[in-house]
Amino acid sequence: MLVNMRDLLADAQSGNYAVGSFSVANMEMVLGVLQAAEELNAPVILQIAEVRLKQSPLEIIGPLMVAAAENAKTPVAVHFDHGKTAEKITQALDLGFTSVMFDGSHLPLAENIRQTKAIAAFAEQYDAAVEAEIGCVGGSEDGSEDIAVNCTKPQDAVCFAEETGIDALAIAIGNAHGNYKSVPKLRFDILEECEKSVDIPLVLHGGTGISPEDFVKCAKTGIKKINIATATFDAVEKSVRNCYNGNRINGYYDLQEAEVSGAYENAKRHILIFGSDNKTEVF
Repeated sequence: MLVNMRDLLADAQSGNYAVGSFSVANMEMVLGVLQAAEELNAPVILQIAEVRLKQSPLEIIGPLMVAAAENAKTPVAVHFDHGKTAEKITQALDLGFTSVMFDGSHLPLAENIRQTKAIAAFAEQYDAAVEAEIGCVGGSEDGSEDIAVNCTKPQDAVCFAEETGIDALAIAIGNAHGNYKSVPKLRFDILEECEKSVDIPLVLHGGTGISPEDFVKCAKTGIKKINIATATFDAVEKSVRNCYNGNRINGYYDLQEAEVSGAYENAKRHILIFGSDNKTEVF
């Protein structure tokens, strides 16, 4: 069932858990994530970032994601992640995405607020939820840059949320995109201050490599959406490689099954850690 991300995160706030937002690049990843969601009676978010559209064109992957959500047995939001341009954000909304993220984290605070407000006003015409980011999550979504972490200032988060009227706020607490070079040390002091001061759901990007214990602590401390991208891609690749190494692929459909299995196992593991299993009725 296709739903608005705003509703999923509101339920997560009241239930004190986090919803997994899984990046996908093809049909097999979509099928694997939804298989896990339906098996565990869990709400999920399917997402794709603007930087990934070179490999998975939005006009092709977008309708597939929306159709899959519409036919799912559990609530599924479809999210456009790390939107950089109004053109692609608009395209996602026109395709039926129920939430979009404008990433102005590289901009000065005042300009980030100004541009986010404009995107939020436009998305309101579609009744779509809007996510934005303040501070700077390390790395980059496609691994092409090594951006340094710039932790969110809680007082800026309060100002940003109040002035933009957005539905969810991604914050930087020592997290980074991609695979961590060392064990991440999350700034839970910043997270706790943001949770106390900001009313809207908080979002954690760069989830790959964070320990289960830290995930649980985040989910209990204001984080209601956790992005999982690199772990999904790595799990699919690993599943395919293991099947080839074990001589278990004897044609295309064995390859397809291996991709679905990798996405399924990854989503299932994270759903159980985030505590979103059995948080929805099966439709």
